[in-house]
Amino acid sequence: MAGVGPPMKLFDEFADAKTEGEVGAGASGVGGIVHIRIQQRNGRKTLTTVQGLSDDYDKKRIVRALKKQFACNGTVVDHAEYGEVIQLQGDQRNHVCQFLTTVGLVKDEQLKVHGF
Repeated sequence: MAGVGPPMKLFDEFADAKTEGEVGAGASGVGGIVHIRIQQRNGRKTLTTVQGLSDDYDKKRIVRALKKQFACNGTVVDHAEYGEVIQLQGDQRNHVCQFLTTVGLVKDEQLKVHGF
């Protein structure tokens, strides 16, 4: 069959999260990427996770500020593979992006938003 072309390359959406340089490297100074994801719970309930913030920042203080600003509940979970991950109730992806850039924790090009 002439003209079919080369085989199509597969695209892995989470390949950037699997690289060793980003996990635990943080977003400050090195140019690491901060991943903001949404997870579906049961029914209409969702969970927003923030992964990749630098270890230089106190994540519990960040969660406290996020909870107060967005009127939602949240916590810091210690994940075996990704380290400390911030979890917030509800779809807070856009709010978290705006908060992190206005406060100056990360630059806009360091944010990567995943989900629907």
